[in-house]
Amino acid sequence: MQAFRPLEAVAAPLAQANVDTDQIVPALYLQKPRSENFGNYLFHDVRHDAHGGRRPEFVLNAAVYAEARILVAGSNFGCGSSREHAVWALHDGGFRVVIAPSFGDIFYSNALKNGLLPVRLPEAWVESMLATLMAAPGTRLRVDLEAQTVTDPQGRAEPFVIDPFARHCLLAGLDEIDYTLTQHARIEDYERRHALR
Repeated sequence: MQAFRPLEAVAAPLAQANVDTDQIVPALYLQKPRSENFGNYLFHDVRHDAHGGRRPEFVLNAAVYAEARILVAGSNFGCGSSREHAVWALHDGGFRVVIAPSFGDIFYSNALKNGLLPVRLPEAWVESMLATLMAAPGTRLRVDLEAQTVTDPQGRAEPFVIDPFARHCLLAGLDEIDYTLTQHARIEDYERRHALR
């Protein structure tokens, strides 16, 4: 997993509440192996028409968001089924941060375990930022996980809360298995002492 560093990037607005995991990645693609680029399936059914052409009205199809790394969305983002593939699709699609007032619980947990930073911010802040992003496509935000802040174009920093263990793992680029391996010596020591007892 790649270590999370301060990120300044274009933010894409998805001004919609209750975006579920089936919208993020349709069930059709759930049998694909993790080695697939799930970014190809990100929002596939809402991004494309019945003939496979891109819908010009869908925000992520706009050229200005081709390099977007931050997604700002409405409340309850990632609700619905527990599919980890939704996080893979966002990650493989280039996103490193999703900002919303709230998230589906399982999506939030899956995001933290797969290198995607979910940031909960107050609904008023998110609504204001969505309006800003829609009025000025290409607007950039700065996300600093170490400082736990999101900074708007005017330089105002909004703090966010994150579990300390998840924060440590993201900053260090460790998934749960990698973290366990960093404790190998302590585990072996415990096993030796336990055997003696």
